[in-house]
Amino acid sequence: QVRLVESGGGLVQAGNSLRLSCAASGPAFNYRIMAWFRQVPGQEREFVAGIGGIDEYTFYHRSVEGRFTISRDHAIDTLYLQMNGLTPEDTAVYFCASSSSTVVRLVAAQYSHWGQGTQVTVSL
Repeated sequence: QVRLVESGGGLVQAGNSLRLSCAASGPAFNYRIMAWFRQVPGQEREFVAGIGGIDEYTFYHRSVEGRFTISRDHAIDTLYLQMNGLTPEDTAVYFCASSSSTVVRLVAAQYSHWGQGTQVTVSL
């Protein structure tokens, strides 16, 4: 059973940074595709960034490329999202997700396990 727990959200001013963490437990974390999604009320969950298992290749939504960095620490089964240059448009609940796929998927339905989410609010 895969369990994911996010932390690190909060309220920040535009231009500042936050780092989200996702602590994972369960089998085969090192081999699983991991991703961050975000969701605002009334909208569908949106792909933000994904990372491969052992090879750790990364893929980003164009709106965050160059500002956000996804990474993972295999030693402690933790996924990260470093978010720099935050804007009010980044305000959302951020979720980490896990998939047994062999490639990063961009659609939420293709991820089998989810954390509870952490709120990120960016003010002007």
